Amino acid sequence: MRSRAQLAAENLFLRKQLALYQERKVKPRRADDATRIILAGLSRFLGWRHLLVIVKPETLIRWHRQGFRLFWRWKSRTPGRPAISRDVQRLIATIAAANRTWGEERIANELLLKLGIRLSPRTVRRYMPSRPRRPKKGTQAWSTFVRNHAGSVLASDFFVVVTATFRILYVFVVLEVGTRRILQWNVTAHPTADWTAQQFRMIVTGDQVHRFVIHDRDTIYSEGVDRTLEAMGLTVLKTPVHAPQANAFCERVIGTIRRECLDFMIPLSERHVRAILREWVGHYNRVSYCPTRLCA
Repeated sequence: MRSRAQLAAENLFLRKQLALYQERKVKPRRADDATRIILAGLSRFLGWRHLLVIVKPETLIRWHRQGFRLFWRWKSRTPGRPAISRDVQRLIATIAAANRTWGEERIANELLLKLGIRLSPRTVRRYMPSRPRRPKKGTQAWSTFVRNHAGSVLASDFFVVVTATFRILYVFVVLEVGTRRILQWNVTAHPTADWTAQQFRMIVTGDQVHRFVIHDRDTIYSEGVDRTLEAMGLTVLKTPVHAPQANAFCERVIGTIRRECLDFMIPLSERHVRAILREWVGHYNRVSYCPTRLCA
């Protein structure tokens, strides 16, 4: 309820004391969690970089990310089912290793009939040791296929950006594997199948040599999206479950976007994210594009 003159005088009074504190180069005590939350929250309402004294700007950005992780952990908390004991987990792994032809349903039935342990096949599958699949004799490996068809392959994926107000935005990226150019990108808060299909329509005109599209098994890529791509003359290649290395080129460019661009700032809004990515993608395509570049 104070007047602007009183607030200005108080700010000058506090700044003068802070200047004396900086001149003596006294190291401040470590900030507690409450102080970090308050500073990260207030940074939304002012230009904080020239006002920050007690820590580096990178530290404040790290506090904001830690705050989002705490917020998301709190929002995502669910009671869920109680975890099974370590002994049962080891028992499942032992049974699966000793009986290579048994699946999760067979193991779940054996545990119920012989030991009285009731578990769903899906729970059993979670604790079964993974078995690497080798390509059949006479067929080419996935990496060989991608290398041989790099010039006609498109790779797409989504990744998440968190704004200063903890709003979640989804960024869609389409990469041309042969040249590593980003052909299309867009930002939305509510990705849908129709929106995703429209992004492909903007780049697939039929004049290019593109024949394949690689994407994961996210629910955003519904059957409608795949039918749209097939109508454009493209073959959809879905990556295996929990195998991001199968879409390694697009995953790599997303990591580059994070490391070289988004990790150094806190976006304020969807418009701010678009402005940032518009400038960075233009720079990336100018630096990375080479017409004769092939898949290594």
